Amino acid sequence: MGDGIEELLADARARLAGAPRERLGMLRTPRRILGLGRAPRIEPVGAAWHLGVLLLTEDRLLATGEIVRAREEARRGFTAESQRERAAVAAAAFRGGFAEGETVHLDWREIDLDALAAGTASGPVALVDGVPSVRWSAGGAFMPLVAYLRERVDLLVSPPQGAT
Repeated sequence: MGDGIEELLADARARLAGAPRERLGMLRTPRRILGLGRAPRIEPVGAAWHLGVLLLTEDRLLATGEIVRAREEARRGFTAESQRERAAVAAAAFRGGFAEGETVHLDWREIDLDALAAGTASGPVALVDGVPSVRWSAGGAFMPLVAYLRERVDLLVSPPQGAT
């Protein structure tokens, strides 16, 4: 594919060698046994470097979705339904084999690099005046992908003191 995106990603991967990755998960609803439903679980399906709104794997570029920390299920009182739902997702990750407190990425979407080469945006990435660019927030402007990756890779490889 043209426009240098593959080269940018290959360079980022090389710089990230040895940097920590976070695991990707996918929600699975187990089939019923003897007519009884079983609790859904989030199963590991890979790992990626978390670069803000992007996730970079060995062979794909993904748009970040929901991020949770796995947590053992416990009875808790919730003041909001959204808290209850988030706790259920965290418990599903724990049931799926993620360690307590481990970061899990869900609902990520693959960035279509061929669509980008054809001039169509894919997720937060688009060609802006022929330059591969990323929109780093829903209301934010586009930033050149090369600068965004440089900044995010530097932060992951050498986090500021006290950031971990």
